[in-house]
Amino acid sequence: MKGVLLPGNRQVLVRDFPDPAPGVGEVLVRVKASAICRSDLSLYYGESVVEGERAGKVITGHEPAGLVEAVGPGVAGVKPGDRVAAYLAIGCGRCGWCRQGNYHLCPTWECLGFTVDGGNAELMKLPERNCLAIPETMSYAAAAVSTDAFGSLYSAMKKLGVAGGTTVAVFGLGPMGASGIMAAKARGARAIGVDPLASRRDFARSVGADLVLGEDAAAVVPALLRATGGEGVDAAVDCSGNNAAQNAALDATRRLGRVAFIGEAREATIRPSEQLIRKQLTLMGSWYFNIAEYPEIARVIVEAEVPLDRLVTHKFSLDQAEEAFRRFDARETEKAVFVM
Repeated sequence: MKGVLLPGNRQVLVRDFPDPAPGVGEVLVRVKASAICRSDLSLYYGESVVEGERAGKVITGHEPAGLVEAVGPGVAGVKPGDRVAAYLAIGCGRCGWCRQGNYHLCPTWECLGFTVDGGNAELMKLPERNCLAIPETMSYAAAAVSTDAFGSLYSAMKKLGVAGGTTVAVFGLGPMGASGIMAAKARGARAIGVDPLASRRDFARSVGADLVLGEDAAAVVPALLRATGGEGVDAAVDCSGNNAAQNAALDATRRLGRVAFIGEAREATIRPSEQLIRKQLTLMGSWYFNIAEYPEIARVIVEAEVPLDRLVTHKFSLDQAEEAFRRFDARETEKAVFVM
């Protein structure tokens, strides 16, 4: 089978590998779609955001979906012909975090596409418990995007209490931020998108944003305050990892409000007394979702007719992997997906 390696220094290698065979408790999936994520670029550059001696040495791709082709001994809940997406975190299955469904918090977790072979390939194997059943009406490309992109933002919106009657601001309107707009609208909230790029603001508006801002960075916080009668938004999410955006999210959120940082950032400078303590504001980090949330995520996508396919701006074959990563790195695409 073919698979894609990212050994670093912007190298992209398409290689032939032996077909994997499912072991005890494992499932073999014929991959139909696998999405590229900004975190993949850390492998592309050779600075993996997921630590481990195998980072950069395994088949990439942590947002795949496909069709179950075979199952190993002991598999009881998944069968050949099932349509599944993949949960990227492979936990030990025994610790308290895994038993809660938070495999990504397991102290010994492995990451699909970073430390174990992932979905940028014709075939992949997964633990049975990492298979996420996808609705028949959902395309494979949408299913790939439904996990890390949409699922992470949907979970964040739940943690923030975003629902009908609340106003949420989403900073950074790339694929994650656009997913945040869709998730907020699916939960009945008023959603405001913030991004300096006009094309991203236009896209956010087209998928439901009630207001978009960002052409003038200095005017964003005053505009958000005006849009909320001077009180500030109920909640804010930063998907950019940009320190100016993080501070704007904190400044524009009302007293007793809630803010989530999702965009990766190695360090940040904030003003705790003014932004957190005196406002009694809650600031949290949010990353991925509990595996038990996925049935709800899939149901909401279908029932609210969330247009996830629209996030996919470019499709590539595995043989086009070098072009796909080059163009994704140059921001010539938004969500790019390998389609097999």
